Order: sequence, then C-alpha cells, then structure tokens
Amino acid sequence: MLQNASLRDLIVSRFDDMPPQLQQAARYVLEHPEEVALVSMRELSRNAGVQPSTMTRMAKFLGLPGYDDVRAHYAEAIRHRIDGFAARALQRGESGQEVGSETFARQMLQGVAGQIARLCEPESLARLSAAAERLARARRVYVLGLRSCHLVAWHFHYVMALIGDKTVHLDGPAGTIGDGLIRAGAEDVLLVASINPYAVHSLELAELAREKGLGIVAITDSEVSPLVSISDSVILCTIESPTFFHTLTPALAVSEVLCGLLANMDRAAAVEALQKTDRHLSSLNTYATAIPRRRV
Repeated sequence: MLQNASLRDLIVSRFDDMPPQLQQAARYVLEHPEEVALVSMRELSRNAGVQPSTMTRMAKFLGLPGYDDVRAHYAEAIRHRIDGFAARALQRGESGQEVGSETFARQMLQGVAGQIARLCEPESLARLSAAAERLARARRVYVLGLRSCHLVAWHFHYVMALIGDKTVHLDGPAGTIGDGLIRAGAEDVLLVASINPYAVHSLELAELAREKGLGIVAITDSEVSPLVSISDSVILCTIESPTFFHTLTPALAVSEVLCGLLANMDRAAAVEALQKTDRHLSSLNTYATAIPRRRV
C-alpha cells in the first residue's frame, strides 16, 4: 500500500486507543495517503469530516510535533510510487471538477487499474499466498459476504463449487444464514468479505465462527477494519472510486486469485473435477452450443 510503513504501523497500533474523532481522522489518513501528501490540512480535514485541529491532535497523539510531520511521511512515500494516477489527478485538481463522460470513464478505469496493480506489490502477494495456504488446509471453507460483498462471496463459492464440494456459502433464507455454521469446527475456515460500512451481521457471524474455533480469512478494506483483530489472514483491497459508490473490482480480483491459487495447488484434481462439471452441465443443456442466427 502507498504509505510509510513505520507511520502506518504506528497509526494502526494506536487506533483502538484514540477517541472517536481521532479515529475518524486516522482512518481517513490511512485510506487516502495521496491526499495527505498533496492537499492542505484544511481540505483534508474537510474531506474527512473533522476539524483541522483534529488532524493536529491526531499527530500529537502519535507522538509527532504536528500535522506537517504526518504530511512529510506521506510525501516521501508518494515519491516512490510506481503508479501515480490518483496523485496526478489531485495535483491537476481533476478530483473536484466536472468532466465529460469519456474522461470520467477513463479516470474510473485508470483508478481501478492502479488498485489492481497495488495487489501485485510484495506485501499483498504475501497476504494472498498465506490466505490460500490457510484455505487449502481447511476441511471446509465457509464463505460469507453480505450486502455489496455478497457478490464477492458468491463468486468465490461459485468457482470453487466447480472444482469440488469444499465450500459452504452462508446465504440462508428466512434469517437462517448462521445455521450453516452449526457443524463447523476448528478444522474449518471462514472466508469473510466486508468493507466500510461493515455489515453488523457479518461481524457477528465472524465473531461466532472465531468462538467456535474456526480460522478466519478476511477480505477487507483497511488495517483498522473490525475484522483485522479476529482474523488469521487478512487481504486488503482499496475501495475508493470517483463515483458515489465503492468499487468492488479489487475484492473480486482477490476472489479470482484465491480460486486460481487453490486450483493450482492440485491441478490434476481441479481438471478432473472440471471435466465432471462440464459433463453435468452439458446434460442439463446449460449453455448454448451454437450461435443463433441474427434476424435481419
């Protein structure tokens, strides 16, 4: 991630001890490092929804002389970034300007491309590998994602169901979503996806799974996400978007990579399972086998 590691680690380690207003400021700093480096403290605090004095108090809470020291840390980090699209956009002032449809689409796609590229950084690759290893050792993988994260969880379960029966999607109707954990135990793992704002039921079920002895692998958006403290493996993916909604593209990419890593651990078994799946789907006439003629 784009941050000075020592300052990032300091913020994360002190986060739980901060008053709510300082937590709000600290979270924004963690999640918007380009802004910290490039915009004024007044603008940053306005975007974070806090007073400028809160940024100063946060810096002093961390043992720094003032906010300028926080900004200096991030300015140094941003100089070492490979992709600088977000930073360049901020420098040009494009973030707050109205733009045409094609320009806006390009900004969105370039932003997503940069977010995907960050998943290729060594720390992210190590997290992905560790998560896949943990999932591979599990007897059964319970998969949970609510609201917008439902599609991340469903995608993982759908792909994994094509190559085996190891996953259980916690998606019960009529309030039975937690029933799937009845027979879960210490040999199992819960893969949970949740981003800010975090669905309460996801957090509650993750806590329940932890109490039952399950390992927890989390796909989430921040090092101060409530899932981090109860998880064995955490994969971080950014969610920022110039639109009014968060992007889930990085989280979906994480899901695809985890599926690929798990399949690659036993390619022969994966291929055999896919062949069996293909035969079954063919017997159901699931997919079109010929392209229909176009009507003139």
